[in-house]
Amino acid sequence: MTYAPRRIAFLGREGRVKHYGIGDARPALAEATRRVAADAIPAGAPGFTIAHDAATAALAIAYWWADENEIHARYYAAPKAAPGGLAPVEGTGMACVWELEVIDFERRAWLHDVLEDGDLDAYLARSLEEALV
Repeated sequence: MTYAPRRIAFLGREGRVKHYGIGDARPALAEATRRVAADAIPAGAPGFTIAHDAATAALAIAYWWADENEIHARYYAAPKAAPGGLAPVEGTGMACVWELEVIDFERRAWLHDVLEDGDLDAYLARSLEEALV
């Protein structure tokens, strides 16, 4: 496999959930990711999503924080040609190298803003700057 950088972008925030896109996530995938996250993330829980227009599929991951220091996740996939048709995925995979960039940023922000400073609002206001990774 040949490495090629992918764009990671912040797509906004809704309440306590931040949204990111990887690989120039198409609007249909970003919207479908928001939709599945609304059902997956417990009401009021802070978290984030990743809409990843991957090489072979449309992927969506919903993450949320629980019990102060735990991150939980639900994974979804759809055919590349039909990104709005996300369905739950069972398996042992955690994340790809591009998704780990977002997870690492969010982990560091949670650690600093919430666990060290006790400032959930600061965490929610912080987002990863657009980057090619």
